[in-house]
Amino acid sequence: MGNTGAGAAAAVHGDTKVRAVPEPILQKIVAQIPVGRLGEAAEIARCVTFLAADEAGFITGSTLTVTGGQFMP
Repeated sequence: MGNTGAGAAAAVHGDTKVRAVPEPILQKIVAQIPVGRLGEAAEIARCVTFLAADEAGFITGSTLTVTGGQFMP
């Protein structure tokens, strides 16, 4: 960190699509997500890819919350 050139950032994801979730439970989860759907693994992967890229070099000590608005401060 700092002048070493290393950074630390994290991506925290919310509920994502998995096949094992029964439909009644899935509906209850989705009802709590403002965007109205579960996240896709590819969406989480794009966030992590960005944090690892040179373009995110000034981002350090941060957490990127990828939840579709499900968990907001």
